[in-house]
Amino acid sequence: MRRYETFIIIDPDLSDEERSPVFEKVKDLIQQEECLLIMLDEWGDRRLAYEIKKKSRGYYVRLDYCGTGKLVEEIERFSRIDDRVMKYMTVLLDKHADMELLKEEIAKAEIKESEPDQNKSDIELDVPDIPDINDSETAEDKTIKTTESE
Repeated sequence: MRRYETFIIIDPDLSDEERSPVFEKVKDLIQQEECLLIMLDEWGDRRLAYEIKKKSRGYYVRLDYCGTGKLVEEIERFSRIDDRVMKYMTVLLDKHADMELLKEEIAKAEIKESEPDQNKSDIELDVPDIPDINDSETAEDKTIKTTESE
């Protein structure tokens, strides 16, 4: 499998209810091809570098997924014919992505997010004693002076 990243710019005038079917269709395409959706990251409404379809703003979405060339072709075909999609672009991130390893990483991240945060007082840090930099005497000099004064 290969790992891809697809950016989709959707018409910013659409409501959340009108926008969500686009996301659901892409998720369905990924499931039909038995591929893995790693992340669907909604960046939200942003200013475009240049006007697209007489609009200066767009709703940005980033898809990170593992799949095949067939899946990429299908996502791009859907994006091309859907009037809600203003622009799209797909980038190959990794030619040899390990889907099982990515699933494990996703599971670990979900477990880490679900664990409650510890209070700072509960955390014990193992920090070695560091001599004060501003002190002109080294630690060795201090031990010599203490034994001489006794």
